[in-house]
Amino acid sequence: MSNIHKKRSLPPLAALPAFEAAARHQSFSRAAEELHLTHGAISRAVAQIEERMGVDLFVRRNRRVWLTAAGERLLKATGSALDGLDQAVEDIHRHAGTSPILTVSCEPSLAMRWLMPRLGAFRQANPDLNIDLRLAGGPVDLLSDGCDLAIRRADYGISEDYITTHLWAEYAGPVCDPDCWENILDRDLSNARWLHSRTRPDAWDDWKRASHLNVSPASEQYFDHFFFALQAAVNRLGTAIGPLPLVYDDLATGRLIAPHGMEPTSFDYVLITLDPPKRDPRITVFFDWLTGEAGDMGDGRLPDQ
Repeated sequence: MSNIHKKRSLPPLAALPAFEAAARHQSFSRAAEELHLTHGAISRAVAQIEERMGVDLFVRRNRRVWLTAAGERLLKATGSALDGLDQAVEDIHRHAGTSPILTVSCEPSLAMRWLMPRLGAFRQANPDLNIDLRLAGGPVDLLSDGCDLAIRRADYGISEDYITTHLWAEYAGPVCDPDCWENILDRDLSNARWLHSRTRPDAWDDWKRASHLNVSPASEQYFDHFFFALQAAVNRLGTAIGPLPLVYDDLATGRLIAPHGMEPTSFDYVLITLDPPKRDPRITVFFDWLTGEAGDMGDGRLPDQ
């Protein structure tokens, strides 16, 4: 007999994730925390399924719950179904290489000071591929965030679930406005005003260790974000530690100088993807363009002025 017109006697599908979480934890409260719902919402979802099916899924006693035999069977089936859906969504995401949009997550300072000024040239060279740029830093969940890839400074533990591809090594050094440097007594950093960032508070100490210089500032100023500290250096407020990609254009135009050159920070910028970049033609194009734009920056070479 054909199953084309078979009527499905399924429970309310929207309620199944709540049931699955409650059954897995055997706790409505923990399920509510996981799904960012109220205890009452979990309870109502479970009651809705029980009413539709005509069976109890939990034994409720003294504010605790235990699965019944029916609940155990439904948990097994629901968990398998949700896992299958997760896998299907991930597979679709991984193989959407024909999409005209590439969604890129990038650290804000790198995006604003290096990547965004170059995206116009990328668009001209690749008019059929649009970059949807998301500004974010630190750990990333590509699937949950709806991103195809992320660009990060690898200064934290990146999950082994991802493929990390080296982009360039980071170099950094003191940077300031040329006139500001001329006005520093004896052009000595110990007579300079040092600009710090609360998001990278050890930048100066790291540079001193790398350059083997033991100096202290005449005065200091702190900013909430690295981007602001670098902008303050452009605006002649003092001397900041500038990672090469973030100050590359300012060095090229002469808005900033790096009087002590650059030292390696021991951190790399990496591309984070679900699969090797070569599997997705869009990512391949973007990766090749990124590394081409970086040029010799990964060797610490300063731009010609």
